[in-house]
Amino acid sequence: MKKGIHPDNYRPVAFKDMSNEEVFITRSTIATRETITIDGVEYPLVKLEITSSSHPFFTGKQKLVDTAGRVDKFMSRYGNRGKK
Repeated sequence: MKKGIHPDNYRPVAFKDMSNEEVFITRSTIATRETITIDGVEYPLVKLEITSSSHPFFTGKQKLVDTAGRVDKFMSRYGNRGKK
């Protein structure tokens, strides 16, 4: 690795998923003003709208789109324009 291009201020930071209240701790350099206390230790807090614990792709609660119905609808509207 090249020296002098990576930040030196990595520290433990708590990231909180606001949709399901799950908190995980990882190292980061992100600046934040809020803090949270977990097991008696105070961490900087970053609030997130969505993480892998709440994203539909990772939770298996993804809605399937009926693509065949969309194609049929498109063809009924625009499929016959070239045939005159």
